[in-house]
Amino acid sequence: MYKVRTYNQISVKGLDRFPRQSYEVGSDIGHPDAFLLRSQKLQGEPVPPSLVAVARAGAGVNNIPVGEYGKKGIVVFNTPGANANAVKELVMAGMLLATRGILPGIGYVQTLTHMTDDAEMAALLEKEKSRFAGGEVKGKTLGIVGLGAIGSMVADMALAMGMKVLGFDPALSIDAAWRLSNAVTRMENLPSLLARSDYISLHVPAMDATRHMINADTLAGVKPGAVLLNFARETIVDSAAVLKSLNDGRLGRYVCDFPEPAMLGHARVIAMPHIGASTEESEENCAIMAADQLMDYLENGNITNSVNFPAVNMGRTAGTARITFSNDNVSGVLGHVLSVLADHKVNVIDMMNKSRGELAFNIIDVEAAPDEAVIAAIQAVEHVIRVRVI
Repeated sequence: MYKVRTYNQISVKGLDRFPRQSYEVGSDIGHPDAFLLRSQKLQGEPVPPSLVAVARAGAGVNNIPVGEYGKKGIVVFNTPGANANAVKELVMAGMLLATRGILPGIGYVQTLTHMTDDAEMAALLEKEKSRFAGGEVKGKTLGIVGLGAIGSMVADMALAMGMKVLGFDPALSIDAAWRLSNAVTRMENLPSLLARSDYISLHVPAMDATRHMINADTLAGVKPGAVLLNFARETIVDSAAVLKSLNDGRLGRYVCDFPEPAMLGHARVIAMPHIGASTEESEENCAIMAADQLMDYLENGNITNSVNFPAVNMGRTAGTARITFSNDNVSGVLGHVLSVLADHKVNVIDMMNKSRGELAFNIIDVEAAPDEAVIAAIQAVEHVIRVRVI
């Protein structure tokens, strides 16, 4: 029986993926094999010795000590793309809110509650509507920073709306490149994109390399009057630099999903309460993907969408047993493990070895389930982190 401890409100459709005959799932589970969570912060929390996997129902994993968990052999999963459509639609809303006089117009109408005459109100609105005139996005240029699951969908949306689209992503993967429309113009660097874009939409992960990538220096070269949209993470922009650019009249508007006190009440800031992925459909998609990835790892050792271990997927042969182990990515470890199996006369049927950064992961199918002495000998190999038998 596998045990999965949940945090936060996980969609029932995700929880229903776990077969009740082989999984115990709940918020008060002891000795869990896995965690399933959304925004729960795990930094500083005790790590159960039984824990082998953590799945985040969402893309961001800044609430999880990924590096620490990797050193313990705990695989951390996220669900990239599961909430992409929800974020894409909010980006579209943000662009329109920044372009048209929608919010001030709505605010003005709500001040007219004292009026009772329909004709009088209609005449007043006809007279005042010019105060809320805006522009159109058609024909404008959208620059997208980060062309992954969300960025590529935003690009398609913008193209469908008649916009020109520029893209910049120095870490563009092959899969992402295949998804990207050939109508998107790839830019070689960030300053070139900023100088040519009427709208700039950020879709990069929060990490050291992206911290304050939008700062005083980069904003100095932004196209005058441009709209900056941040539905990625707050740390990607230097908020003080953004406010200064707004006040200096360089940046036209800032639309974000991460309000900060200094920005509240600013006439050129549209701040939303972190609702990018807050749709029923998005939460269901994230929970389902997270649950499926956890089950495949717990039952088969396969890894999909991990943020700290390599992708590994190997089919299973009926009648065999499976050994998985993680290790420091140094030479000789796999050879030593295979020697252990040979010394114990364990016949290897199939195997796979993958590495990512400082970590490696291995799947070895053997003819029969190994005894405890074999597993203890593998665990004793230098640089082996964790061993499982499935």
